[in-house]
Amino acid sequence: MTIPTEPIGSIPRPAELLAAMADRAAGRIGDDELAAAQDQAVRDTVRRLEEIGSPVVTDGEQAKPSFATYPLAGADGLAPDGAVIPFADGHQRQLPRLTAGPLRYAVHADRYLRAALRHATVPVKQAVIAPSALSLLYPQDGIDGYPREAFLDDLTAEAEADIRGCLEAGAHVVQLDFTEARLSLKLDPSGGLLEQFIALNNRVLERFSAAEQARIGVHTCPGGDQDSTHSLDVDYAALLPALMQLKAGAFYVQLAGEPDPDKVLGVLADHLPGNARVFVGVTDPIDPRVETPEQVRDRILAAARHLPVDRLGTCDDCGFSPFADDTSTSRDTAFAKIRARVEGTALAAGELGY
Repeated sequence: MTIPTEPIGSIPRPAELLAAMADRAAGRIGDDELAAAQDQAVRDTVRRLEEIGSPVVTDGEQAKPSFATYPLAGADGLAPDGAVIPFADGHQRQLPRLTAGPLRYAVHADRYLRAALRHATVPVKQAVIAPSALSLLYPQDGIDGYPREAFLDDLTAEAEADIRGCLEAGAHVVQLDFTEARLSLKLDPSGGLLEQFIALNNRVLERFSAAEQARIGVHTCPGGDQDSTHSLDVDYAALLPALMQLKAGAFYVQLAGEPDPDKVLGVLADHLPGNARVFVGVTDPIDPRVETPEQVRDRILAAARHLPVDRLGTCDDCGFSPFADDTSTSRDTAFAKIRARVEGTALAAGELGY
C-alpha cells in the first residue's frame, strides 16, 4: 500500500504551442498544424510527468481552450456576453451565453484522454467540467422555445456522455472540476445556488453504478487564474459539508493555499463519506515558490492527524494553467512543484509505514 498522488489537470503550454495557437487565430496556419503542435505538447507533458515518477498522469489540458469551455469549442448558438467570473486581482473571465437550443457538446473529453493514452505507460486520469458550471450558460430571462428544464435535461445527458466516454475509453479516474462551488456561496450566501449545483451534479452522478462512481472524483478550489482566485475569502467550512453529499468516490480539495488548513481538515474528517478518499492539495500553483519535498511531507503528516491514512491521497491545489492563455506560472515551475509533490508523498508514506 502507498499514499496515492495525482495531478489535477492543466500544465502551462509550451512556447511552441502558444505560438501555434496565435498563428491559428490569425489564420497563418490551419487546423492540422495546430493539432500537430497540440499532440507534441501532450507527448512532452506525459513524458515529463512519467520522468518525475508520477504514478498517474494527465494530458495537461494542452489542447483545451480552458478547463470550462472545451465542450463549446466550435458550437453554435452562443453569444460572448455570458456570466462574468471576477477575480481578486480585478481581472475577469466571461462565459458564453446560450442563445438557442438544444445544448449539444461540440467536443467530448475522451478526445483528450485518447491523445494522452497514446503516449502514456502509466494510468491516465481525465478532467471534465461539472454540469453545474455549464448551467450558467442559460440566460436568466430564458430562451424562446427552449425552457430551462429542457436545457437541464440536455445538459444532464451531455455531461453523462462526457464522463461515460472517458470511463469507457480507459480513464483511471474522471475528475469533475467544480470550482464554481465555492464561488456560488459568494454569489448567494444563503446556499441556495450551491444546493442547486449539488443537485444537478448528483442528477448526473446518479446515472452511474457504484463501481463507476468509485472512479469519479470531484475537484474543488477557489479558482486559480493569473495567480489570483475568485473565492478564497469564502469560508471553506460553509462549502465542504454540502460538497461531501456528491455521489463520488474521491474528493480533490485545495488545501496548501488555505490560511487555516487544520480547520479544513477537521471539517473534512467530520463529513467524509464512508467510501470516499480525500486528495488534499499539498502544492500551491499560485505561489511562485517551489515547495520542498519536506514541506509536502509535513503537510501530509498534518492531514494524517485528521484523516485515516487509507482514505488519504495528495494532489496539487488546482491546475497550473486552467485557461490556455494563462502564463503566470512557467512550465518548468509547474513540473518542479509536481516533483516535490511526488517525492514528498513518498517521504510521508514512509514515515506513516506505507
